[in-house]
Amino acid sequence: MKEKKILVWFRNDLRLHDNEMLVEAIAKSDSILPVYFFDPAYFEFDTEGNMLEGNSRVKFLIECVAALRESLKKIGGNLLVINGSPEEHMPALVEQYEIAEVYHHREVATKETTVSSNVEDLLWKLKVNLKHFIGHTLYNKEDLPFPIKDIPDIFAQFKKKTERDAIVKACFLSPEVISLVEVEDWGALPEYHTASAGPLGGEEQGIAHLNELFIEGSEIYARVNSRANTDKPVYSSKLSPWLALGCLSPRKVYWAVKDAERRFGTNANFNHLILGLLWRDYFRFMFKKHTLHYFTDIVTETDSVAGAAQDELNLQAWKDGTTGHGLVDKYMNELNVSGYISHAGRLVVATFLIYVLKLNWLEGAAYFEQKLIDYSPASNWGNWANVAMGGKDPRSKNTFDLDKQIKMLDLEIYDPS
Repeated sequence: MKEKKILVWFRNDLRLHDNEMLVEAIAKSDSILPVYFFDPAYFEFDTEGNMLEGNSRVKFLIECVAALRESLKKIGGNLLVINGSPEEHMPALVEQYEIAEVYHHREVATKETTVSSNVEDLLWKLKVNLKHFIGHTLYNKEDLPFPIKDIPDIFAQFKKKTERDAIVKACFLSPEVISLVEVEDWGALPEYHTASAGPLGGEEQGIAHLNELFIEGSEIYARVNSRANTDKPVYSSKLSPWLALGCLSPRKVYWAVKDAERRFGTNANFNHLILGLLWRDYFRFMFKKHTLHYFTDIVTETDSVAGAAQDELNLQAWKDGTTGHGLVDKYMNELNVSGYISHAGRLVVATFLIYVLKLNWLEGAAYFEQKLIDYSPASNWGNWANVAMGGKDPRSKNTFDLDKQIKMLDLEIYDPS
């Protein structure tokens, strides 16, 4: 009997734990071929073809891929690293290694879904199936109390119905052993160096950070008095970089919180962590439901009177953290150095860009896409859209308070001209 080989196409799912795609591939094959593509469409290169350095996000990604390779090696596996696009290399890999089926996790944003569709078309010509998995959300779509087309556009309704009628499944266990397709050269990771102050990438680092959150006496245990601390910034777990690249699954975080609640009782910070996971789900499902139409009702024209030349200077000053506004510059410099700022900081700098500098919100969202180590298309563009709508749209009701953000900026002391 011919040996069945399955190619496991890793994307933003760089982990062994809670990975249904990997578990099923191992169970239904004689051997697997794990692959990661460093697609040049997502990176900047110089004229000699070398990857441009200085981007914390790229550094973090390479660390995550390297960590996945090492994790696979520990259980008898490896990771084939291809420096090129999936469309260019997938058909040749399938033919060379006699692959019977390709497994991957489905994405929701246009750029990523286009890649999937292109690969699926190429594989179809070879009579090879591309099987889709969904492993980026807390709730599986089939477990939601409504079909995708009927998901409420208002977050509060989505949250209420989902928490009441859906269940969070248990995590899939990490595989203990892997049978590999024989490969002569597993490929080299890109060389990349940057003086980033951000966290280290990889599944083990993400799990370690998660575990540290629940050490008794850590900051997350501080109970929040709603009256005494109304102006206190909401606690930030800083888990989002590992969640964005799938080094941590949302379900692993959820069950870690539930275990902490069982041991130590409920806590406002615990609730905030769960809320963050629900927002991630909501934005992904909104992309799934509406695709790019999710943004079509958002006005992108601006009423800036500074003129195109001054607008360009103001935008660059915002990016560089040299606007002259202390709080905005603090956050933007933090973003440029580490690739990360808190959610509260993102609201501040987005408010400043849109309502003070009166620039197009798409410019800010695109810059965040370039810089954030926790960049996730749905969350990034969804959050920027909420700010751009200023809380006027029903979808963002109770999620963005423009007056509060303006107050935080203390705009009366700032003159952008």
